[in-house]
Amino acid sequence: MRALVVDHGEAGPVRFADVDEPVPSGDEALVEIRHIGLNFGELNYVHQWPAGAVHGHDAAGVVVRAASDGSGPPEGTRVALGMSAHAWAERVAVSTASLGTVPEGVDLADAAALGIAGVTALRVLRKRSLLARDVLVTGASGGVGHFAVQLAALAGARVTALVGSPDRAAGLRELGADTVLTDLAGAECRFDLVLDTVGGPLVAQAWSFLAEGGTIHVVGYSSGQDTTFPSGVLFGFGEPRTIATYGDMTPTSGELTDLMGLMAAGRLSAPVGLRGNWQDVHDAVRALFERKVHGKIVLDVV
Repeated sequence: MRALVVDHGEAGPVRFADVDEPVPSGDEALVEIRHIGLNFGELNYVHQWPAGAVHGHDAAGVVVRAASDGSGPPEGTRVALGMSAHAWAERVAVSTASLGTVPEGVDLADAAALGIAGVTALRVLRKRSLLARDVLVTGASGGVGHFAVQLAALAGARVTALVGSPDRAAGLRELGADTVLTDLAGAECRFDLVLDTVGGPLVAQAWSFLAEGGTIHVVGYSSGQDTTFPSGVLFGFGEPRTIATYGDMTPTSGELTDLMGLMAAGRLSAPVGLRGNWQDVHDAVRALFERKVHGKIVLDVV
């Protein structure tokens, strides 16, 4: 069967290859993949995975063989995969703990956009009550950012979306952002929670806008820059402020189910900024790296 595998060469970060058919274990379902969702991290930092391995974590498809231990959805069920390794292939063996059932009314391609981005946003925003809180989402025009803006607004937060340029601000107010900024210096409040996808100097800047008891959750570092804090700024009186890392790779079935329930109810939309054929994956990767896509990229497996 065909799959996208890790390529460490100049033509990478992925290439098509013929690979062996997957052999599911007892707690795995065999899923025929219809759509895959691309993420910046897994493609930009591809050297963290072995060359030749089937790549990717997010996808959606149909169960063609249920797990033999009786767990998970039955044959014929539409499902989404989130944070599930080796997902970019025509068929994938997936732990049922990493599958979410796609409800009626949710497009299968939209479900493929959830995965890492949607689950990351949901897990971070569940860390504390957001009702009437001030929340900052950096890199808000990206996949995680689009979901975070919507979910924070649904939870009753006052949401500030930070983007890199005016042209990347489109649609964020409609998703629930109360304020959209291109420069954090323009912020008029202190934030109880910062969901940061950018890293670099922006983390230090956000620290100066953090309210007492507030937390910066670092979920990405798309800037690729170091963060340096001026002397003394990490000392302070009052309720402690914190910086938290993120690397939760526990099974995602529950969060995927919750997110798709919101989508089915019309309360959450999938931020698909580019839809195409997986044969055109190199063009899609180039568009992602050049920051030409607002939201997620979903490619059809045909």
